[in-house]
Amino acid sequence: MSATVPQPSVERMVPFDRHPLVVGVVPGQDPLVVRTAVQLALATRAPSLHMAFADPARYTVAEHADGSVRHAAIDPDADDEAWRETESALARQVEQAVGGDVPWHLHYLAGRPDRALTHLARAVDAAAVVVGTRAPGSAARLKEFLEGSVAAHLAHHQHRPVLTVPLSVVDWKEIGAPWAR
Repeated sequence: MSATVPQPSVERMVPFDRHPLVVGVVPGQDPLVVRTAVQLALATRAPSLHMAFADPARYTVAEHADGSVRHAAIDPDADDEAWRETESALARQVEQAVGGDVPWHLHYLAGRPDRALTHLARAVDAAAVVVGTRAPGSAARLKEFLEGSVAAHLAHHQHRPVLTVPLSVVDWKEIGAPWAR
């Protein structure tokens, strides 16, 4: 017999006031996602922002209580230190977007973004998770069609609110079936 999955409820809510936020970031992402999280952090007096990138080319070896993970490359022939360049570039990207408005931490995670962000949010007792919408383009649409939306997965598999920041909008008149885009 399987255990019951804890459901969202008033008792499980994490107050927005003075609780950190987790922010999903990706290389080259529009700074609007981070700036939106900064504004929410200022409005809720969040002590910090926990920026997180989940590298799908790596897998989690161990999860730690502080939300960090030990990870390794999925490809055994890959340069196991190449991720450090991505981490450095992300740190520069985030620093530029945040400015000096709110303290922040960068977490380099591994695997599925929804699971990695959920683990981090639990670990830091985040009030909410902030993510951007998918990148524009047919490749991104195909990837979302096959894998699903990170925001949708987060909204359905953990109890914290998910703020989805729109990065590209489509005129209502142009909307057709998802497979026709």
